[in-house]
Amino acid sequence: MTDTGGGYAVLVGLDWADQKHDLQCLFVQDGKEQHVVLPSAPEDLHEWVSALRARFPNGRIAVCLEQSRGPVVYELACYDFVDMYPVNPVSLKRYRETFHPSGAKDDPSDAAFLLDLLRKHRESLPRLAPEDGKSRELRLLCEYRRKAVDARTALTNALRSALKQYYPQALTLAGEDLHAELACALLMKWPRFDDIAAAKPQTVRKFYYALGSRSETAITERLQLLATSRPLTTDRAVVEPCVLRVHQLVAEIRALNKAIKNFDKSIGCIFQEHSDAFIFKSLPGAGPQLAPRLLAAFGSDRSKYHDALEVNTYSGVAPVIERSGKQKWVHWRWHCPKFLRQSFVEYAGKSIGQCEWARLYYQELMQGSKDRPAKGHQAALRALAFKWNRIIFRCWQERTPYDERKYLASLAKHGSWLAARLNLLAEKTQKTA
Repeated sequence: MTDTGGGYAVLVGLDWADQKHDLQCLFVQDGKEQHVVLPSAPEDLHEWVSALRARFPNGRIAVCLEQSRGPVVYELACYDFVDMYPVNPVSLKRYRETFHPSGAKDDPSDAAFLLDLLRKHRESLPRLAPEDGKSRELRLLCEYRRKAVDARTALTNALRSALKQYYPQALTLAGEDLHAELACALLMKWPRFDDIAAAKPQTVRKFYYALGSRSETAITERLQLLATSRPLTTDRAVVEPCVLRVHQLVAEIRALNKAIKNFDKSIGCIFQEHSDAFIFKSLPGAGPQLAPRLLAAFGSDRSKYHDALEVNTYSGVAPVIERSGKQKWVHWRWHCPKFLRQSFVEYAGKSIGQCEWARLYYQELMQGSKDRPAKGHQAALRALAFKWNRIIFRCWQERTPYDERKYLASLAKHGSWLAARLNLLAEKTQKTA
């Protein structure tokens, strides 16, 4: 295939790493190629880009590289004359294996393969469209918040495991949420069963009241547990190391609690200021955590997705259908942005409790029918997410909030089975009333 450059002065395949960057450059005007190795320091890449700009003051530069985020992507995004074409690492690997089935790999070759993809298949590669500042900041805040929550979950599980070794009563005394301040405060004040068992009942009662736990039933049950229980072990060789472990875990959990609150505050401020916030606020069940995550997932660039199917395919919500001869099988998408899929599926789960048609649709999928086999919980949530993404995409494209009455009218107009079931359910409710 002869490449005309597509309006670009330079085409670049960039294989970036922590220590160095390998670049394979094609100068479109004379068709010559050049291989460049740069240190990974930001100033070296800046100097190289500036030199190209000086050489081609009116020309644009196309860069093909792995992934759509990272330090190199953030750095190149600062130049308005540079267009980036991100490639999934799996796609690059398979392209490389086409020519090297043995699995041989080296950085210069990867840079050449990236340039080859850019030259021959640029029309099939998505160009990285820059988001506005608020959307990019919101996306990173939401992702980092989720990482903090996942880290806290891991610490909470470790704390539960440590308590089972010597102090199982704490799992009841501290309440269900071991990351809550009530649990943290109790374990720091009374890290051993003997400590809290020696405390006066009134002291324990005041502690619970001070931390906001004022259910008389719960307090009475906990005091009864203290009166009738005994330590799992009094072996100091077991208890004391466990106490130190619990102190360490509680300190880390408290630090993450503080970090998560800071993330929530920043996310709330950015979300409120975003011009598209009203769309995602209108979604039933979204709430203060999922509404910003959904906004960050869609972003502000309306040209990023051509249709709702592209959203579902890219995010991994849509299943993969494989065919070979007369056989066909369906499985979920393995290579996709996991946080994106997680956001859509979690929202679908939350919507079940706030949206009547979503709840009914989920129940129908779980129960199955003659025409549709029953789905498992996660498969049903992904199917519901697929449906929600079509709705949200339309609202996002038209910049209009979600209107349930309008959506239900559309279902009825198209003769949807879901509309018929909702009408039947409404009639039964009226008769019962």
